Amino acid sequence: MIKGLRWIGLLLAVASGCVSTGPRVTGPVRAIWITRFDYKSEADIRRIVDETADAGFNTLMFQVRGNGTAFWRSELEPWADELGGRDPGFDPLEVAVEAAHARALELHAWVNVIPSWRGKTPPTNPAQLYNAHPEWHWTDQRGARQPLIDGFYVSLNPCLPEVRRYLVDVFREIVAGYEVDGLHLDYVRFVDDLSPPELDYPRDPRTVALFHANHGALPKTGSHPWKKWRGDQVTTLVRAIAEMIEDERPDVILSAAVGSRPEGPTDKHYRDSTRWAREGLVDAVFPMNYSPDPKEFASRVGSWARLGSPVRVVTGVHVGPDRSNAVLRQEFSAALRRSPHVCLFAYSYLFGADGRAGELVPLLQP
Repeated sequence: MIKGLRWIGLLLAVASGCVSTGPRVTGPVRAIWITRFDYKSEADIRRIVDETADAGFNTLMFQVRGNGTAFWRSELEPWADELGGRDPGFDPLEVAVEAAHARALELHAWVNVIPSWRGKTPPTNPAQLYNAHPEWHWTDQRGARQPLIDGFYVSLNPCLPEVRRYLVDVFREIVAGYEVDGLHLDYVRFVDDLSPPELDYPRDPRTVALFHANHGALPKTGSHPWKKWRGDQVTTLVRAIAEMIEDERPDVILSAAVGSRPEGPTDKHYRDSTRWAREGLVDAVFPMNYSPDPKEFASRVGSWARLGSPVRVVTGVHVGPDRSNAVLRQEFSAALRRSPHVCLFAYSYLFGADGRAGELVPLLQP
């Protein structure tokens, strides 16, 4: 239903002349993920856009939010530490949109949704979410806050309505304030990859009360109702983001990076990608199919093809140095047999010091 409403809104926007004049990709998607660690300056962004355009990519997934900080002039979140934690003298998202459209590329703002901070050391900025809103973060069934872990994330609590409203408002800044062609959701799930299995998140009193109001019982670790309810809260967040886009700019494409196989609400990360695709809550899914085994890779591609999703499926392929050209040739072939759309992870592997773009990009050609 969301998807249908979005197209109605788009037609109305076209009639009123309110739609972005940015390019749209109507043929096969040739996308690439560009991480927030790949650029520091305006010159870096313009070089990245030129390199990817010259290589034949038509869609850039450009990361502008990693852990509760911004790579745009935000009124809600502080500047990213990767930019020194202050205004760098330019707006990275604005520069990226302008440069991409000048080269006839689509620019999708890539955002990590649930993570609020990364690493073992807490942020020094008191305005950063980890410091400003401790009540929005996970606590376990013992009342302990999710620990900071070197090299990984701590999470916001998507079960809280106020957290969902806040995140929608953050993404509204991007959609309403910039001529982006898309909003790309990553880590729109429970980020508990490194948590000990005996810990159960989130068990703060407010979350427990919300669950009790819905089920008439307290959460029970491992139970189906508790798992499903948490998955449903993540889906409620995705729906709210989709509805915001309908209201603000229905031409913007909403996509999500999802698991390598279709998932349900009770799967490990409570990311119900099957529902999002079947109900059209998003316009495209990007399965992160990062297996180095071509047989397993092909099996995962087939699982998405069998789903019969009404939305675009863009297969994510890892092109790191541990993948030989022979393996990637098999994986590209398996992906393109099922769908013409692919996205490569990541820019640094193709265009860095030991870049492989000249070797690998030709493998994507028909």
